[in-house]
Amino acid sequence: MTLASLLAGFIDSIVGGGGLILIPALFAAFPQAHPATLFGTNKAAAIWGTGIATVQYSRRVRLPWHALGPAALAGFCAALLGAWLVTQVSPTFLRKLLPAILLLVLLYTLARKDLGHHHAPRFKGLQETLLAVAIGAAIGLYDGFFGPGTGSFFVFCMVRILGYDFLHASAAAKLLNTATNLAALAIFAFKGHIWWHFALAMGLANIAGSLCGTHLALKHGTAFVRVVFIGVVAALILKTGYDAFLRS
Repeated sequence: MTLASLLAGFIDSIVGGGGLILIPALFAAFPQAHPATLFGTNKAAAIWGTGIATVQYSRRVRLPWHALGPAALAGFCAALLGAWLVTQVSPTFLRKLLPAILLLVLLYTLARKDLGHHHAPRFKGLQETLLAVAIGAAIGLYDGFFGPGTGSFFVFCMVRILGYDFLHASAAAKLLNTATNLAALAIFAFKGHIWWHFALAMGLANIAGSLCGTHLALKHGTAFVRVVFIGVVAALILKTGYDAFLRS
């Protein structure tokens, strides 16, 4: 589990998607455990790596805090709402829709070869803040309600809507994803669905992986992050497609 958490932290720190590795590993290791406990333990481990990545990026990448601060708060509140909503409405309909949405994201990214290569924010001031808040709220709600691919959706929206390059988008996404993860963690902790003794060791490994991933992203820049983004989205399509249509 420690190795899986380290690798998850590495991938998550670059473009998100660490849950692709850590969640299946948890389910394989503890097949009899309550799913909520495994999801809660995953969040308790992953939030440390995401938080550390946010700090690391913020030291090297200039972030628009006037927009991202309110967006993080909106994401936190929306994730709480999504977590409550999932207790009222089943997210089953999203299971079959998600692979198609991710496929569109992948095809659009591949078709637009210049997408995210240059950091050219399209908006400033209040307009940028309002759009960032809308992104944080929409994807935060999705993260609380369903979750897979949240980090990648944050990155894509920052690139496509706000005009960030992939490096700045990944840095911004880490902050927003930390906020939404914190909301989910609060819910799971309140319900008692976290194995803290596992989460501590996994969290340390996640931090180590996150530091390595952030270092590579900052060293190799936007082109590297774009390649990893494409790989992670492709893997998400395969995983979510299998879960939706092939798993019995």
